[in-house]
Amino acid sequence: MDSAFQYTQYVLKKQVLALTGTVRIYNPLDQLVLFSQQKIFKLKEDIRIYADETKNRELLNIQARQIIDFSAYYDVIDSQYSTKVGGLRRKGFRSILQDEWEVFDPQEKQLGILKEDSLRQALLRRFLLGILIPQNYDLNIGDERVADYKQRFQLFRYVLDIDFQMDTGEKLDHRLGIAAAVLLATIEGRQRRQS
Repeated sequence: MDSAFQYTQYVLKKQVLALTGTVRIYNPLDQLVLFSQQKIFKLKEDIRIYADETKNRELLNIQARQIIDFSAYYDVIDSQYSTKVGGLRRKGFRSILQDEWEVFDPQEKQLGILKEDSLRQALLRRFLLGILIPQNYDLNIGDERVADYKQRFQLFRYVLDIDFQMDTGEKLDHRLGIAAAVLLATIEGRQRRQS
């Protein structure tokens, strides 16, 4: 596995008003360790994550199986080794009120759930206060929380703190955890701008 995935904490930053979906991910020392620039006007999500902005070394590929689907399944592939890391599927109708994603292992067995913090907070975000209440997600494997994704309040940038520190048993592959963060910034972020 590439050294970019060795950290237990990251910060994801994305410009909100930019035409292209440019995502930068930094380590705890504020060094750029991952970069993604999504192609616009694609019918099917195809997100590539690189080691840096030169885009010479592709590390992950996140591909939707369906074209523009409310409950699309996303395969997460390690580009260096051409191996499947796992998958993520948005729970379509259930996510209308409170965002929820299923997390799968490489054999497509459900591994865990990535879910927005609380229904009350989610409803306040959607129907009253919008971006004034940053989103917070927990990723659980069984009853154990293995990752936390906390959005910071920012008007012109999407900033997400990613924390894997509580995963002391190393149940979550960091590549899959990073892919989940990129999807949150890309898919959920796009939907928040439209609401």
